[in-house]
Amino acid sequence: MVEMRVAGIALDAASRSPIVLLRDPSGRRQVPIWIDQAQAQNILAGLSQEPPPRPLSHDLMVALLEAGGLQLERVIIHAIEESTFRAVLKLRPAETSAAAGEANQAPTVGESLELDARPSDAIALALRTHSSIWMLEEVVADASIPVDAEADAMEQDDFRRFLDNTTPADLVRHLGKGSDSDAGANG
Repeated sequence: MVEMRVAGIALDAASRSPIVLLRDPSGRRQVPIWIDQAQAQNILAGLSQEPPPRPLSHDLMVALLEAGGLQLERVIIHAIEESTFRAVLKLRPAETSAAAGEANQAPTVGESLELDARPSDAIALALRTHSSIWMLEEVVADASIPVDAEADAMEQDDFRRFLDNTTPADLVRHLGKGSDSDAGANG
């Protein structure tokens, strides 16, 4: 799994639909998820970190989780099915309210709960609770777009130069050194 962060909200040039952009830790891959205007507003409100004058839907959800003795541990975006991303909320009992959790039938210590969620809702909740957003590597690989094409091109050029300057005999010697050190480590 790859921990992702919200890079921002963008507009699709063709459809004018909002897109939430999730970026990997290296900053080299970005996953765009198309959302609607209301979802974009909820995510932007979470990014702003300024409390609204009245609680919005996701602020209410956070309050309900707290009242139920639950804490959002992380969000996991785990699949793409028919061009739709799938996510789950990973919840656990809140450490500070064990007594309240027992009274409200929340999971006991050590238990966790997973709830199916739209990725946009999951992201909006994660922003408000400062929870991590994770994505399966397969999903990142399938849905990501390169962010730093110039850096990628430079790495490819460096690799090509390396290959141009390396003979098969050099590779055999290098591989032989690696297996000698592996044998010493295992022996």
